[in-house]
Amino acid sequence: MLSDAHEAEDLAQEVFMQLHRRIAAIESNAHLLFWLRKVTTNLAIDRLRQDRKHRVLPLDEDPGIADEAVESDPLLQRRLRALIALLPAAPRAVVLLRFQEDMDPTEIAETLDMSINTVKSHLRRSMAALREGLAGVVTI
Repeated sequence: MLSDAHEAEDLAQEVFMQLHRRIAAIESNAHLLFWLRKVTTNLAIDRLRQDRKHRVLPLDEDPGIADEAVESDPLLQRRLRALIALLPAAPRAVVLLRFQEDMDPTEIAETLDMSINTVKSHLRRSMAALREGLAGVVTI
């Protein structure tokens, strides 16, 4: 979500510091996973709101993702990441939780404290924006 490996590492450190302070309240592994997703997403949205400027990285400055699988079309993947980075914070969080974390809309709504209809609207609008942004790139 942050499009910057150093910012993401800093955010992860902040999440784990919060987890350390609240570890006694964690009831199960499922609760831990839910808590980590919710806190991480909310802190990322807060950081994006603090820095309203959405930077688009030049093509030669790909931050990469540690567990990213090798894709058949790296230029398309880079373009898609850049388009996702242009989405506002809340819709970006919804898209990433849906397609990166493979969460269903109900789980996303619960995690982000949104209504299910808001999640679906964010998904629909974001997918339309991504399709439009890729329209000139992808030829099927």
